[in-house]
Amino acid sequence: MASQSIEISRNGDPAILARLFGWGMLAVLFAFQINNVLTVGFDIPPVGSILSGEATGGTWLEVAIYVAAFAVAVLYVLRTPTTALRWDARNIHKFNVYLIRALFWSVLLVGIVDASIAFMRVEGVFVAMLGEDTARLFGKARWVGPYVHMPLVVAGFVIAAFTRTLGFTWLALMVVVAELLIVISRFVFSYEQALMGDLVRYWYAALFLFASAYTLFEEGHVRVDVLYAGFGITTRGFINAFGAIVLGMTTCWVIMGVGLNGPRSIINSPVANFEITQTGGVGMFIKYQMAAFLGLFAITMLIQFVSYFFDAVADKRDEPGHRNVAPATH
Repeated sequence: MASQSIEISRNGDPAILARLFGWGMLAVLFAFQINNVLTVGFDIPPVGSILSGEATGGTWLEVAIYVAAFAVAVLYVLRTPTTALRWDARNIHKFNVYLIRALFWSVLLVGIVDASIAFMRVEGVFVAMLGEDTARLFGKARWVGPYVHMPLVVAGFVIAAFTRTLGFTWLALMVVVAELLIVISRFVFSYEQALMGDLVRYWYAALFLFASAYTLFEEGHVRVDVLYAGFGITTRGFINAFGAIVLGMTTCWVIMGVGLNGPRSIINSPVANFEITQTGGVGMFIKYQMAAFLGLFAITMLIQFVSYFFDAVADKRDEPGHRNVAPATH
């Protein structure tokens, strides 16, 4: 944690409505992602098809998933009425830290391996070492994605379970190293390939989008507000809770609603088809992952906004455990 460590009590004054809202939001998020997989992967009409009369049995299964997820959230809140808001906020944040750490490790591994594959593909190393038939597989995104990228992503999640760093520093360093290699190879050896620029864009996009949730936790986002700095803790808590709902969560749902709206949406379509750039076989096969970055950004930010909302409500109620983090203002 970049902030100071604060002892947080597990029990506190009941805040049933606030906790129902927050945990219900996470439940809907979970159900939405499951249903998106069912819609894209199994061609099941989405829940909205009920209104158009095109619903199937699978559609009602999706409805049941929403109901079940929300019911679990309600049951959890009602069974733990005295759980403190800050306790929930910290646990949600800790899960999000793990998720973001796993994503960073995943893009680090995929970036290194896929760039190496692209280099060997361009220079004909696969043909010389493995023969034309096997080399042809490494030239197909639909093979590289499931059989190379996905195991590396799984490995990233496993590594994240045994590490205690977010990986921002390492990924930022790798971006600098990748840029340095481009400069050296271009101006010293007069050598450059499309994969080199792809790698920089891939890592930089991940660094920018995935670090946003942690930046929110550390109050690192710039506030264009000349009044906020002069407010007390309770007033700031009200403003932060209101802003987390109206500006933060709403924006995240708009991104997911547009980007994950059916098989042909701007996120689902590239991911489902393992889309690559127009450079084809001379570049990296990571364009589909960069499309997914936008959805992952919305998911991690929404989770963090729920944690942020709980902390803000606790501030409004003047509960103990407030973190004194100086917000970035402008």
